[in-house]
Amino acid sequence: MTRLRVTLVAMTTAPIAHPYHHGDLRRALLDEALAAIERDGPGSVSLRELARRAGVSHAAPTHHFGDKGGLLTAVAVEGFDLLADELNAAFATTGSFLEVGVAYVGFAVRHRAHFEVMFRPELLRADDSALAAARQRSREALYGPLGSVPLDSGTDSLRAGVAAWALVHGLATLYLGGNLPAALGDDPEAIAREIAVHLF
Repeated sequence: MTRLRVTLVAMTTAPIAHPYHHGDLRRALLDEALAAIERDGPGSVSLRELARRAGVSHAAPTHHFGDKGGLLTAVAVEGFDLLADELNAAFATTGSFLEVGVAYVGFAVRHRAHFEVMFRPELLRADDSALAAARQRSREALYGPLGSVPLDSGTDSLRAGVAAWALVHGLATLYLGGNLPAALGDDPEAIAREIAVHLF
């Protein structure tokens, strides 16, 4: 009886273990943020709500990101890195700068939540070194192939690169907003090939 009583006392006074199920809390919070942005846009993101959805304390997101700006900066960093990877893979596979533009539009459609944050500097930490590095990688992927493309003497590669970027970025934005003419169809990459050929 005494042994049973001691066991019961030990069981009631021992701390209750709450196993951590996420494995990678930072990743889980980023995924929740991406889902929220996809649903309602970047303005809808709340660290407290992300914590609730992830099933962790409201302080957990602050530990990983500091504040909402830190969280959205992390989303943008991931987005720029993914974009650079996709653009580099497109050029390595095809050797075509047009296909780099097509890959840009495809990225925007497949990673809409990232895309909605990446080009919103007012939402991001401008002095973040990881953000600067990821942006630079994506810029090199966008402009790098132009170095091997012969251009007219009156055109420099930077301005040609910006013109190409403006075309595919604008096309992606118009597509995502549902603002393109229905006659173009509903395949964003096919539309990009048809439109981009007028520039590349």
